[in-house]
Amino acid sequence: MYTNSVEILEVAPRDGLQNEKTVIATDEKVSLIARAIAAGARRIEATSFVNPRAVPQMADADEVAARLPHHDDVTYVGLVMNQRGAERALATGRIDQLGAVVVATDTFAMANQNQTSDGSVDAARAIIAMAQTAGKTGQVTIAAAFGCPFEGEVAEERVLAMVESLAEAGPVEIGLADTIGVANPAHVDRLVRRVRDLVGPIPVRVHFHNTRGTGLANVWAAVAAGARTIDAAIGGLGGCPFAPGASGNVATEDVVYMLERAGFQTGIDLGQLVETNHWLGTLMGRTLPGMVARAPVFPKLS
Repeated sequence: MYTNSVEILEVAPRDGLQNEKTVIATDEKVSLIARAIAAGARRIEATSFVNPRAVPQMADADEVAARLPHHDDVTYVGLVMNQRGAERALATGRIDQLGAVVVATDTFAMANQNQTSDGSVDAARAIIAMAQTAGKTGQVTIAAAFGCPFEGEVAEERVLAMVESLAEAGPVEIGLADTIGVANPAHVDRLVRRVRDLVGPIPVRVHFHNTRGTGLANVWAAVAAGARTIDAAIGGLGGCPFAPGASGNVATEDVVYMLERAGFQTGIDLGQLVETNHWLGTLMGRTLPGMVARAPVFPKLS
């Protein structure tokens, strides 16, 4: 049975920053995480344990993990692509959940992690098993689930076949990612419902980019279809180094505003999100894409 509670997985420290050309200091990454926690975030994608030559912004992953604020009720997710990344994440002792990534097409899978689509599924299953053996949890995200920057349309049957195989490994959730922002609400509604019907009790998480202005509409469609965890990044930062044209994630403050105004509970303080947006924008030297932080406060506080 679904309630009116929606969980936000804050991805700004990893997905939000990974494609930024401005090098962000470790101190500032840790501060961003602390600010997200202060605003109410209780699940945070803290960093990714990937080859620093491929993603230089994440070269300090081990140090970020070592300096994560201690909070018993906060779950820290570390993105990993392979066994080596999983070993690094687990060795820190601070990562609670391994986040594996699979890709729905071969061309993008080769560009993103130098393996076929099927190979990415095999790797993710192994990562989930490693997490479980270590007493942690594992989740998985299907990248390009709604469209590929290289191959175009992605068949829903392909995504469902991947979901079925991944579910056998026992992840705590399966995420559907619109990596390049091509999804539309009808497609989102249909695919989320089909995945839910297929995997039953395994929750569905969604990850949308606002490349074509449909991000919030897709969030709404996903929630209506039964997804109860939304990836979002403070300020709407984000992008993928290996996906041409992939621009920012849906902004956390925009998602929280929409859902809270509609009667859903996120546990996130909008005012603190807006303050963090402004702080992060100063750090980046530009106004960030998120819309709510640029608008007057509504309703005005008495």
